[in-house]
Amino acid sequence: MKKYLTAALIAAMTVGFISSGTLKATADAVERGFVSVSTSANTELPPDIVEINIAVQTEDAKSLQKATEENKLISDKVYSELSAMINKQNGDYVKTANFNAAPVYNYKNNKKDLIKYEVSNNVIVHTKNIKDAGKMIDKAIASGATNINDITFSISSYDAQCDELLSIASQKAYKRAGLLASGAGNTLDGIKNISGSCSTSSAMPQYRLLAKNMSMGASADAVAESSSPIQGGVIKLFANLNASYFVK
Repeated sequence: MKKYLTAALIAAMTVGFISSGTLKATADAVERGFVSVSTSANTELPPDIVEINIAVQTEDAKSLQKATEENKLISDKVYSELSAMINKQNGDYVKTANFNAAPVYNYKNNKKDLIKYEVSNNVIVHTKNIKDAGKMIDKAIASGATNINDITFSISSYDAQCDELLSIASQKAYKRAGLLASGAGNTLDGIKNISGSCSTSSAMPQYRLLAKNMSMGASADAVAESSSPIQGGVIKLFANLNASYFVK
């Protein structure tokens, strides 16, 4: 008798485990309904920071040392002149970057012939004094700079502006998701996932200037007294947000 009771108990427990596992699997298979939306917000702002990348290139047919020494003299002068035009207490700075010194060869018939030695160095000025950007470029040219590689405008309040736009986009997303859910006879029931990011685009001229050509035919004093027409235009800041909300 005990043998039959034990067997029946084991069978009942086995059925119970199977039933429990089946219920759990069924529950896991049921996904909660959700609605997904994408929204954006944007604004236009005048830039308040400019960064100018100025190149100093020198060469010598026979001596890398001479090319390097000449480059150092010009780079130091450009650095010194620009340092005198910025306000370091306002976060402005001047730095050098991308120094390179190398021989230049002519390859022909599996043979290489030395042509010259080239040395390049970049002087970068970062300043909030945008109105004097043209004067800084002219001063660099008058001091011996050979190229203006790039001029980049930006806004110092980027993070704060991004946060504000993401907040606006988030509110729009919630409202839009609520409308979609309501139209389908549901209501929102919490966030499934949400992500957002910011980016910029500039509505401004692009500058790539050859300093030697700009100063050709003019004296150093005349170039220094002039002011290249540099305008910052506007920067458009975008916030893009993707969100999914559970519905019930």
